[in-house]
Parts: sequence; structure tokens; C-alpha cells
Amino acid sequence: MDNGWQKKWDGRWDQFKGQVKQAWGDMTDDDCDVAEGEYDEMVGRIKTRTGEQEQAIRDRLSTL
Repeated sequence: MDNGWQKKWDGRWDQFKGQVKQAWGDMTDDDCDVAEGEYDEMVGRIKTRTGEQEQAIRDRLSTL
């Protein structure tokens, strides 16, 4: 996991979930709830839901 990301979002998971759902409209509350607090799990769920490449997802998340 990217330590910079973890520091940025530590304690602000709800804000992060909202931004993920805005950026990827296919993501559901259930997807985000299952991934709760787990960055790698969220990346995997986005990848499964959208078919995007993992590195593209991580790059996009780093700009949120």
C-alpha cells in the first residue's frame, strides 16, 4: 500500500468512499462497505466492477 495515501486518508474513509463513488459511478455502497478501510480491497473492487487496469485505478485514486 502507498504510505502517502494511507496518511492522507487515515480517519477520513467516509470522504474517500464518496469520492470513489463520484469518480466511478458503477461503485455501490455495498462495494465500499465491504472494502471498509482497506485500500487494496477498494482497488480490487473498482477493478472488478469497471474492468480498468490496476495501475490506472491507483493513479486516479492518488489524484482524489
